[in-house]
Amino acid sequence: MTTSIIVSLIIIGLLAGMLSGLVGVGGGIIMVPLLVLLVGFSQHQAQGTSLTVLLVPVTAVAVFNYYKEGYVNWRYAMIIAVFFVVGSYFGSKLAVDLDQKMLKKIFGIVLLFIAGKMLLEK
Repeated sequence: MTTSIIVSLIIIGLLAGMLSGLVGVGGGIIMVPLLVLLVGFSQHQAQGTSLTVLLVPVTAVAVFNYYKEGYVNWRYAMIIAVFFVVGSYFGSKLAVDLDQKMLKKIFGIVLLFIAGKMLLEK
């Protein structure tokens, strides 16, 4: 691991952490593209690494801050979490079987769709 790779990983971690705490994003939207662009990971490696980062309770501190301000709906979060696990299992099974070019296109389309909806929403 070179110094530039280590610096890139530090920048990716800081950006993903700050944006995760600020607007609830970090993994897919920040880490995956930066791992591909800055570190040279394949789309599969970037997605797998991003998910591995989230395996550790990295969001616990951010959740605590939102919780103490009364911004956490535990009931909704638990229901989403259960089905998130189910969905992530099937989604990851599908992703590892896809060609990297197709996976990148799907990833980009999802980001563009979400960005468009958010930018055009009144």
